[in-house]
Amino acid sequence: MAEPTDRPTSRGPIDFTVETLGPCTVDSPLAPRLQARRTTHHYIDETDRVLFDDTLSKVTRRAAKTNGELEELPSLEPTGPRKKIFFDPSKTRVGIVTCGGLCPGINNVIRGLVSELTTHYGVRRIYGFKNGYQGFIPRYGHDVVDLTPESVSGIDGEGGTILGTSRGQQDATEVVDCLERMGIGVLFVIGGDGTMRGAQKIAAEIKARDLKIAVVGIPKTIDNDIPFIDQSFGFQSAFSEASRSIRSAKVEARTAPNGVSVVKLMGRHSGFIACYAALAQNDADFVLIPEVPFTLEGPGGFLERLREKVATQGHALVVAAEGAGQELFEDNGLQDASGNKKLQDVGILLRQAIADDFAQRGIELNMRYIDPSYVIRSVPANPYDAVYCIRLAHAAVHAAMAGRTNMVVGRWRRRFVHIPIGLAVSARNQVDPHGDLWWSVLEATGQPWSFGEFSAEQVTAFGGQ
Repeated sequence: MAEPTDRPTSRGPIDFTVETLGPCTVDSPLAPRLQARRTTHHYIDETDRVLFDDTLSKVTRRAAKTNGELEELPSLEPTGPRKKIFFDPSKTRVGIVTCGGLCPGINNVIRGLVSELTTHYGVRRIYGFKNGYQGFIPRYGHDVVDLTPESVSGIDGEGGTILGTSRGQQDATEVVDCLERMGIGVLFVIGGDGTMRGAQKIAAEIKARDLKIAVVGIPKTIDNDIPFIDQSFGFQSAFSEASRSIRSAKVEARTAPNGVSVVKLMGRHSGFIACYAALAQNDADFVLIPEVPFTLEGPGGFLERLREKVATQGHALVVAAEGAGQELFEDNGLQDASGNKKLQDVGILLRQAIADDFAQRGIELNMRYIDPSYVIRSVPANPYDAVYCIRLAHAAVHAAMAGRTNMVVGRWRRRFVHIPIGLAVSARNQVDPHGDLWWSVLEATGQPWSFGEFSAEQVTAFGGQ
């Protein structure tokens, strides 16, 4: 599992309260099954909570601050079906939208939502909005798709999303206007942090109009950078596919004199894919991630270490997350359609810097540069992610039908839970430079803890930005 950062906890008490549309008064179609489930040791009462902390020392410290009041310990609401629900399924219309970049597993989530809504709750009308939030806006002219069990059959074996996607925010008032016109009571949003910020605005507009429309997110980010969840869907498929590129790059490097392969992987601000892919294949000599700054030139710099590795081993393999080395560039101030800072290309920088460094010293070099990012994003989910996606979909349906809103579903400490969207976009999950994952990478590669003159304090401060 990707290690979740605890940095957000230092900002004060965390409010895990999930918004609801009102009391649940409708008998759930799943109520008879729930009664049978009570007889098993796997049953969790819907009024129970999942503790945020997972060690005795943390719980003890928290309890000391609350005078031993266990109810005051930070905890999350568990997912799962309720005996009473808010919506009458036979009269409820549902919308599904996918936004942002591609990620393995999106179609699995879509199929899981449709299957659970129709088969177990009896929802009769499910609409798919095309090409992200643009699908709600009349001027774009995108069709709305009727989603049925038949229309989504087999899509989980395909990469991408059958609904299409787009980047960039749309006016929340126009989105809610569309939901009202179509009589939609539940909106499922599949996307990353920018998408969830959009969903948060939509939920706020719905609340301002005093409407009874639930907004439930299934967080998607291939970088695994959403806080308060163990792991985002598609991440395992992504680093599994990325490890194939590392294996090929290793072959290329070691079969040529002074061969150097550079593999650039996804990871704008978080280096999880680079770390896990490198560990899975265990062939990388250097791993560069956004959380750990480095210098190119000078004593102990990356280029010096690379030359030493090539001299002793005859070749070298470098794995770099796309957001690594941004401290080496001047800020260009540019943003993409979603409002994210446009990163500068560390892959091109490394390729040119390595070539120039070897040429200046008259050292033979056989360079290979591989960027498999878009290939990785478009692959189907592997079996692990396929299971994870369908379970997230089921959890999202149960939450929505029970009137939960302005929230996402995720897994924390191996329990599926409800998380307010505000928390899910409040910080960024990152690799801890002093944590177990990064130290495992250092042990596997044999590379130094940092390149150049960065102190431990400077690295820690940089990683927290």
